[in-house]
Amino acid sequence: MGAAMDAFKLMKELRTNYEQEINFLPKEAGLSLIESTTKKERGVSARCRDLQVEDLWSLSSFFGYSTLTFVRAVSLLDRFLATMRIQPKHLSCVSLSCLHLASRVTEAACDVAPADELIRIGQRRFTASDLGRMEQIVARKLEPTPSAVTAVAFLRLYLQVAASHGSDRKETTLSLDKLEAQLKACLCRICFSRAKPSVLALALLIQEIQAVQAQDTLEIARHIQRHLKISEAELQHWSVLVAQCLADYASPACSKPDHRRLVWVVSRRTAQNLQSSYCSVPHLPTIPEGCWDACESEDSSEDLSSGEESLSSSLGSDAEGPYFPLHLRQKHLRP
Repeated sequence: MGAAMDAFKLMKELRTNYEQEINFLPKEAGLSLIESTTKKERGVSARCRDLQVEDLWSLSSFFGYSTLTFVRAVSLLDRFLATMRIQPKHLSCVSLSCLHLASRVTEAACDVAPADELIRIGQRRFTASDLGRMEQIVARKLEPTPSAVTAVAFLRLYLQVAASHGSDRKETTLSLDKLEAQLKACLCRICFSRAKPSVLALALLIQEIQAVQAQDTLEIARHIQRHLKISEAELQHWSVLVAQCLADYASPACSKPDHRRLVWVVSRRTAQNLQSSYCSVPHLPTIPEGCWDACESEDSSEDLSSGEESLSSSLGSDAEGPYFPLHLRQKHLRP
């Protein structure tokens, strides 16, 4: 009786979110304008938008923010860009303000990075005052709220619904972390900004269910599809795009946003001073090999990096291990 009641509440919550998600979608006309903008024009192009989202992924991983924070930041960015016509030079300030606004709504107050720290790590060329003014503009236009519906909410509800239908099924093999990592990869492409969060999350879920061959869970996913009245054509359309995106992302040729080195950009004079000061360091006694990890002794002065191997090196990588399965990589490499 208790399990049935929980399942009923979950399905009711799913339906409520499904009815509200339309309020948090970017405007179609604005997205079309971005996608049609070329490099020679003054507006923000799709490529510029995608690069900013990749930077947001790197920064959110560096600061240890949750997937929900990143997804909400992307949602704010897309909705703002689809509403306001801005110049490319202002895009970095807008994107960082969206991340800061999202983190203040989602993360604990003690975990929110200060504005000046965000700017310093992100190596942006504006001040904390500039960021604060931009946040006010974004907040006035979009009114960020904790109740905003995202694909993360649907992914979590879908897995809870699957779990409520019994513990002896194969849905226990489904990983929320894995699905969230794949969602991040999709959001780095502006085409997925047009997808309803409920449909995108369901396409990701079915893709993973088919990968682990959990037939019982697939029946539950189809039940969810019927409950939300998601058409087969719409689901199939986004499932194809999701499969292609994950196959591309699994390719070794893809540059993963959370694999990038954090490189400090310095002037030529500063670089020369750093090199000269490095060369003037006196020779010191050699440290025994047993007391030093070889991977930590590599010299990072060649590219003047900050010493961080990647923005998320201490937090694990979304792009490694089983998150982007081997069968997708093989599919991508298959002629």
